[in-house]
Amino acid sequence: MNALAVWVAQTLSAGFLAILFLQSGLDKVFDWEGNKGYIAGYFAKSPLAGFSTIMLAQITVLEIVVGLASAAGCAQLLLTKSSFVAFVGASLAGVNVLALFFGQRLAKDYAGAAGMVPYALFAIASVLLQGITLG
Repeated sequence: MNALAVWVAQTLSAGFLAILFLQSGLDKVFDWEGNKGYIAGYFAKSPLAGFSTIMLAQITVLEIVVGLASAAGCAQLLLTKSSFVAFVGASLAGVNVLALFFGQRLAKDYAGAAGMVPYALFAIASVLLQGITLG
């Protein structure tokens, strides 16, 4: 496999995850009340109804951590060509997508859960891609 192509793909995937999760997490921070109201309504008829605020807080923190790890991984790839931090970011992205998918399934939002599949596939592919150059 061409090392330059792998490095470019690793850097782009880390950058994509950084943008995706930082934007989503920061949106929740800056519009906390709006997101809180939406999530409360979204889970109102699910077994998770009483946990909507804590779930929102957890997903917000996780999204920001994923975004920061992916941004740091992108920078590390650019500066040192090491993919370790990007691998961590991609792995955490997979965990985050699973958490979102789980919530959507419990809320019986099957269309929303189906919409998570491309993100899950991208996160899994990113884990594999970042792992190519790890020892």
